[in-house]
Amino acid sequence: MTRKRPDLPRTERDEAPMYLARYLERATKAPDHDEDSDEAIPLYLRRFRQRRSTETITAPLPPLWERSDHGMQMVLSEDNRNKEIGAPPQAARPVVNDVYLVRHAETQGYSTEAGITPLGAWQARSVGHTLARRVGAGERIVLAHAATNRAGQTIEQIHRSVLDGLELFEKDVKVIDPRAYDEFRNFMVATPGGIMDVTAAFRLYYSVLERFERIALGDRPAWLVEIDRFWRTQHGGGDPIQHWLTIPMLHFEPPALCVRRFWTGIRSLAAADPGARIVIATHSGPIRAFAIWAFGYDPGEPYNTEHVRVKLMEGGREALVIYRNRVQEVMVPDIGDLPTWSLDEDWTPPPSASDHRHV
Repeated sequence: MTRKRPDLPRTERDEAPMYLARYLERATKAPDHDEDSDEAIPLYLRRFRQRRSTETITAPLPPLWERSDHGMQMVLSEDNRNKEIGAPPQAARPVVNDVYLVRHAETQGYSTEAGITPLGAWQARSVGHTLARRVGAGERIVLAHAATNRAGQTIEQIHRSVLDGLELFEKDVKVIDPRAYDEFRNFMVATPGGIMDVTAAFRLYYSVLERFERIALGDRPAWLVEIDRFWRTQHGGGDPIQHWLTIPMLHFEPPALCVRRFWTGIRSLAAADPGARIVIATHSGPIRAFAIWAFGYDPGEPYNTEHVRVKLMEGGREALVIYRNRVQEVMVPDIGDLPTWSLDEDWTPPPSASDHRHV
């Protein structure tokens, strides 16, 4: 009796082996000395062709997210525009407010309260131009931002671009001038100098840390240890926002409170200006926490000027949260029914709380 041989995975490969691929690469990328010395070909064209010849199969291009040229940003901007799919009339639901939580544009750095770069200005203007093209005549646009330089300059560029685009497309749209709101600030950290933005606290953190390293005496305070872990995650090439979202830190504002104040600000703006499109320039940490609250998982760090979109439905009880072409219907929380986490508070779930659940 012969035993049946087990089915083994097939190991044949249809691509060329690496030594052959290198040979073909050398053959196709061989320098063209005739062309390099041909004065009839412009110098810029010869240099351009030489740069192209440096791309090899053994030295692939860097990952998509590490490229920062204009072409890359343009692709990201295109990807950032959530596709607007029109529902059939019988399934359409009236949207009262369309809210865009926009991450600030590219900044000059996070160790100081720096503004945005020229590329960041281009990114922000791209967002404003898209908005001007998308908005309909007779609508209203409300602009808000966090009180930081990078968020303020981002919304200012969006504002200018929206006005330019509306004039270009000849649309009658009322635009409310940008205004800073405390509800949309970045997450905060408690330091001896007070509660401040994590970026604004960098100089204090660095000076105190330098003193401890110089004298090498005494225990470091807990706030210094926590903020040191946060920034060292950044310096090591890690994801400090993920660190903040997943590691409990006693001196950092919890992500849930950021979601709470974001909803407070959204509801306040929507109540003051029903029917308007609301554009809010803010920071990636709270935006990401907001997306995690809606989706139940971490959909990733938003790129510069990428946005999470919130569509508030008629009645104010339901909303759609949209991010990277994913859509989640949520119940809009009633801020008055949420706990404040104060031990002195005699809080019990309100009778209607059992009905407040995600769909």
